[in-house]
Amino acid sequence: MALTKLKNWALRKSLWVYHVNAGACNNCDIEVLDLLTPRYDIERFGMLLVGSPRHADVLAVTGTCTRQAMPRVQEVYMQTPRPCVVMAIGSCALAQGIFAESYHMGPKVDEAIRAVDPEAIIMYVPGCPPKPEAMISAAVKAMEFLKQL
Repeated sequence: MALTKLKNWALRKSLWVYHVNAGACNNCDIEVLDLLTPRYDIERFGMLLVGSPRHADVLAVTGTCTRQAMPRVQEVYMQTPRPCVVMAIGSCALAQGIFAESYHMGPKVDEAIRAVDPEAIIMYVPGCPPKPEAMISAAVKAMEFLKQL
């Protein structure tokens, strides 16, 4: 019980983010990297981009979930410790955007994640590409959500 409280306290102060490109056109990826610049400085909220999903508290997924990328996105999600918040970033991650009728499309990002974990916590950041301010707002809301756990 005490260890769970300590872990939840740590999550409120510092979220580590792992970025997954599931087949994006790179516009969303540029905006995600823009969060690391001094202009937006996502690190002031305690968020840090990490290189391994095993260390991540937030999984930031950009792009359409193609049939080839779907098993890899699911595998990366299964490697993250729980609780893990999935941020579906951009119109393509939410509803496949302009690629909806393409031959290579798999399910939407939330459907791919919910196939392996029906109780997954998923946050949506709409836009093509979404503004960095919208991603910061979603990150702060993720912190607020994790405070309630």
